[in-house]
Amino acid sequence: MSLVLLESDGHVRTVRLNAPERRNALDWPLLDEFAAAVRSVADDAEARALVVAGNGSAFCAGANLENLFGDLDRPVEEMRDHLMMVYASFLGLLELTIPTIAAVQGPAVGAGLNIALACDVIVAGPKAGFGPTFAEIGLHPGGGCTWMLTQRIGAGNATAALLAGQVIRAEEAYRLGLANVLADDPVVAALELAATYAARDPRLNADILRSVQIASSADFDASLDFESMAQAESFGREQFRHYMARFLAEH
Repeated sequence: MSLVLLESDGHVRTVRLNAPERRNALDWPLLDEFAAAVRSVADDAEARALVVAGNGSAFCAGANLENLFGDLDRPVEEMRDHLMMVYASFLGLLELTIPTIAAVQGPAVGAGLNIALACDVIVAGPKAGFGPTFAEIGLHPGGGCTWMLTQRIGAGNATAALLAGQVIRAEEAYRLGLANVLADDPVVAALELAATYAARDPRLNADILRSVQIASSADFDASLDFESMAQAESFGREQFRHYMARFLAEH
């Protein structure tokens, strides 16, 4: 049985973690399949949006610590190199140039939270829970959690969440800005968003994602420079030309 399922519907792709009996806990076989699925989406010229979901009651219960981390008595430098390999197995999501949406129907804990955070948009169901629980088990956050959480909810809220080490429920996650959408069925809602995004010119989506990245890490002038070029390019594209034609006909 595949531990990760890759599904296609038109220009929308869905990657599903498929180990529900263990709440989609991450081990090397699952992460190898997940990384391969993300690479497949990256290489798919027809893919315009991606939904990431987990089958069963949990989105992802986190890492199988023994399987993923191995011998804890290795030198720190060796452990660090090993951890970077673990992180790379799911952080390929950040490199995609198409919109990515996490459909979180249950717990997303530890490394599972990181997978959700690596997506552009997070849709949370009523039973969703977001667990930056590293400190609660005596572990420093990893996998990009500190950076991604700070990007979403700000330094103060990220500090409080990481020090608390508790699961953040759906409504609180939405209030903080950790989750972008609340939905009774997060997979259905995520697929609807993905279909909307996929109907647009993929160059527009890619430029919007890049523009936000620049705005998050550079100064105003760098952001304005990219915006002006990307907007100028969008003037010549079909969707905007159709809009302009309608606008002129109506006015």
